[in-house]
Amino acid sequence: MDDVLAAVGPRLKRLRQERNCTLAALSTTTGISVSTLSRLESGGRKPSLELLLPIAQAHQVPLDELVGAPPVGDPRVRLKPVKRGDSTIVPLTQQPGGLQTYKMVIGATRTTPDPCTHEGYEWLYVLSGRLRLVLAEHDLVLTPGEVAEFDTRLPHWFGSTGEAPVEILSLFGPQGERMHVRARPRPSGGRVAGSRP
Repeated sequence: MDDVLAAVGPRLKRLRQERNCTLAALSTTTGISVSTLSRLESGGRKPSLELLLPIAQAHQVPLDELVGAPPVGDPRVRLKPVKRGDSTIVPLTQQPGGLQTYKMVIGATRTTPDPCTHEGYEWLYVLSGRLRLVLAEHDLVLTPGEVAEFDTRLPHWFGSTGEAPVEILSLFGPQGERMHVRARPRPSGGRVAGSRP
């Protein structure tokens, strides 16, 4: 809160200067003394609703713009990466339970398979790098654009081939939910391969 309040003064000054408005002119419009306006801009006086409302009206801006509040309905998603060793996991799903989506950057040093099993179903899409996937008796290398999907009750492990980090998207259904890829017919009557979205 202190940081938000500290940013109000410089914002008020910048807004006033952008409008080529003097402190005296703003004082006349708002009824707030020049000294109070000056102290607000320099941080010598804490902003209050009683002071900010007339200033917002004088500059014809929403009050939110003066205090730096994010606009209502801000579409940006603020992701919180999780670091595990030399890998980074970014949860892309916000609600708990059900299908979960992650972006992962797996470090080049994660190369030693340590297969595990658990309930669920996983779908992996390689964005960049080379992904090594050990699944039951299979040992595969997937390249950018390739997809793998599997039942996580099978022994599995995935990591880098050791050449460089690998970046993937992972969709995981903890209760065994499966991903559904719909293929559309090509004009020639063939089918679009489901392995590359």
